[in-house]
Amino acid sequence: MSIFGKIMGAIFGSSASAAAPDAAPAAGGAAAPAGGAAPAATVDVAPILDAAVKAKGEKLEWRTSIVDLMKALDIDSSLSARKELAKELGYTGDTNDSASMNIWLHKQVMTKFAANGGKLPDDLK
Repeated sequence: MSIFGKIMGAIFGSSASAAAPDAAPAAGGAAAPAGGAAPAATVDVAPILDAAVKAKGEKLEWRTSIVDLMKALDIDSSLSARKELAKELGYTGDTNDSASMNIWLHKQVMTKFAANGGKLPDDLK
């Protein structure tokens, strides 16, 4: 499963990974809606991530950091994993400029959450 598929699955459940780029369709499952339509149910993203952070027992700033968001979801947040995520999401900048890439990744992940039925706090829209 793609890194982005793992992120989406952690927030929206395992069926959401079918909507992730480069993710294989679920075997025997219903086809994903055409055009990447949002799921019928809205998922409130903040409480899910807040609970994940609390369970980790660390100070993780998922609202501003892609690294902390990935750590909260128990997803590899190494530079190589973030470079792979950047590739999956179509990043065209310099992946050696990790600060710029991380900011872009966080924004893209928040945008993808919203596009797939995720409810985000106003400060993240």
